[in-house]
Amino acid sequence: MESLFSGMIILLLVSFSCFTSSEALTSNKGNITIKWDLMHWTPDGYEAVVTAYNNQKQRSIPSPGWKMSWRWAQKEVIWSMVGAKTIEQGDCSMYKGNIPKSCVRKPTVIDMRPETPYNQHIANCCKGGVLKAGSASSFQITVGPAGTSNSTVRMAVNFMFTAPKQQYICGPAKNVMRTKFITADGRRTTSALMTWRITCAFHKAT
Repeated sequence: MESLFSGMIILLLVSFSCFTSSEALTSNKGNITIKWDLMHWTPDGYEAVVTAYNNQKQRSIPSPGWKMSWRWAQKEVIWSMVGAKTIEQGDCSMYKGNIPKSCVRKPTVIDMRPETPYNQHIANCCKGGVLKAGSASSFQITVGPAGTSNSTVRMAVNFMFTAPKQQYICGPAKNVMRTKFITADGRRTTSALMTWRITCAFHKAT
């Protein structure tokens, strides 16, 4: 009986040691959280604010900055952007007159630089892709043709977040509680129409 009791104590100590080591490792890795907030419906799609949060306590994203990419679920294009840009326009030859900013099925987006004209800024944008620990980076995007209601819109898939000498692995987009926004005077609260969240975990330094 005494031998059995001693064995159980050792097993508990080993289990606790493994748990604390795993917890410390997870805490050290941290993550990047991407929130896709649908703010307005448009005649053929929607306008959204996309924000990347650096939840890591000691790891920053250095210059030349982050890149974010995804694959559209349907045949969406990017009509306009504020605070960021795509690195490729793609083949938009089927459009006449109003030409999209990007017709690429898998667009890659980068942050604008600080010297970008102020009329192309939104809050938390234009840092040249630099994302300090505990900070956020945002851009505005107008998408179409896409769903124009909560039941018809489809979220993009296969998200990737890359940074200089850092690798991240992104999980699937999840429909979460709508983000709430407080007006500048602090007297009114509004909500996004829908909010999706993507979590990208630090994988390794390269």
